[in-house]
Amino acid sequence: MIQKIIIDTDPGIDDAMAIHMAFADPRLDVLGLTTIFGNVTIDNATRNALVLAEMAHYETVVSQGALVPRRRPPEPPADFVHGGEGFGNVAPITPQGTAISQPAARYLCETCAAHPGEIIICAVGPLTNLAAALDHDPAIVDNVKAVVVMGGSAAPHGNVSNVAEANIWNDPDAAECVFAASWPVTMVGLDVTEKAQCTPADFATLAEQAPAIGGFLDAATQFYFDFHENKTGTRSCFMHDPSAVLAITDPDYFDFERMALKVICGGDEIGRTLPVEDTSRPQVQVAMQVNGAAVRDKFIELVANADKARDSRR
Repeated sequence: MIQKIIIDTDPGIDDAMAIHMAFADPRLDVLGLTTIFGNVTIDNATRNALVLAEMAHYETVVSQGALVPRRRPPEPPADFVHGGEGFGNVAPITPQGTAISQPAARYLCETCAAHPGEIIICAVGPLTNLAAALDHDPAIVDNVKAVVVMGGSAAPHGNVSNVAEANIWNDPDAAECVFAASWPVTMVGLDVTEKAQCTPADFATLAEQAPAIGGFLDAATQFYFDFHENKTGTRSCFMHDPSAVLAITDPDYFDFERMALKVICGGDEIGRTLPVEDTSRPQVQVAMQVNGAAVRDKFIELVANADKARDSRR
């Protein structure tokens, strides 16, 4: 069965990795890309989403989402991780197409209503669009098949503070809405995404096997490798967003536990995803362990065929 998905994204180097992997995966039908601030500004996120789709000759909708968080002041884009334009040192590319006029929250609600029980929303940026969709049409909780979130951590661990992961920290109020809603949610957070890594040699191989798309990712990830090397001392990169997509197609790579999660929305621990004993809250499926080698290998396998998949869509 081909799984319909919508990717909510702030591209972003690892977003580009995940999106090109999804475009190359015959098991997925990417109906749309909804864009959000985070790694880049909302305008750059929308531009980058259009660029990725056009690069892959992939017919999909791009819908622009929220400009700022629900309540907290917006943080500057993470240009020190992804570069000023989002794709490292790759110069900005001007897309030929434009986003649809339908804003992201409305697009998510109406598309899920048109395909009830068929669509998984894969959110790999701040969760503002998903919270806005809950406001726009609460019936989305019944119409969506599932929501997979790249973000957070069940353990007290973070990448923007000691306890907060960037996507949740950028809009904790939105994340709290998402985890409190009665739709099926899977969280793929730092518990697993930092245990799956790729190396420069992996991307050099992709550049050889898929010169157009693999070559683009190889060029973009050099900046990402610089960031990780400065942070960890190892020239590799974490597979944050690709892990979330693979949790949809290859859930057997992961071990999951169910728990209620509360998001801390203020104070020193803002952005923390905190497991709680609260029977009134829905249970979230949380990825706790991962076969990191399998994640890496499947990513490489799929992206190595990205040019062939692109050429088949000409």
